Amino acid sequence: MKPQTDEKALLEGLANNDKKAVETIYKDNFNMVQSLIINNNGSSDDAKDIFQETIIVLYEKVRSGTFELNCQIKTFVYSVSRRLWLKRLQQQNRYSSPGDSMENVVAVDEDIEAHEQRNTEFEMMEKAINNLGEPCKSLLEAYYLQKLNMQVIAANFGYTNADNAKNQKYKCLMRLKKIFFAHYKNGNSDE
Repeated sequence: MKPQTDEKALLEGLANNDKKAVETIYKDNFNMVQSLIINNNGSSDDAKDIFQETIIVLYEKVRSGTFELNCQIKTFVYSVSRRLWLKRLQQQNRYSSPGDSMENVVAVDEDIEAHEQRNTEFEMMEKAINNLGEPCKSLLEAYYLQKLNMQVIAANFGYTNADNAKNQKYKCLMRLKKIFFAHYKNGNSDE
């Protein structure tokens, strides 16, 4: 199942008050919102409130029947949460922007647009990684996602030492970069 299909199913589930869909959206997004709020003068309770308000916004938009999500759910949730939190901080005078007006706060649309661009780039990167082949794909995942050190990677991948593993990682990165920029230049995000 493609991620876009999963997201569409989640939104349909949310619109129909499906408990599992709501729980999945909560599980996938709450920690991100909590980090956003806590790192910006908020508390855990503030995060719960903002997250609840954000889910209500998403729910109402989905229920309207005319809402079409052009980005990932997490991008939308992040953008709305950020906007709601900045607005609340401003109301509490805990956030002062130059000139102290809402005009200086980034609009949700602009925020979503920036995230959409980033999502497009992530999708192209994901395609580039999938085109990378083995052992490069696994090696880069081991280093960057699993945070394994070079000695462990050398042992797991059968390299004679950590330096050889490091050289191979570098070659894989260069290959990934080449594939990514070939896609990026061609604007080939939906190959």
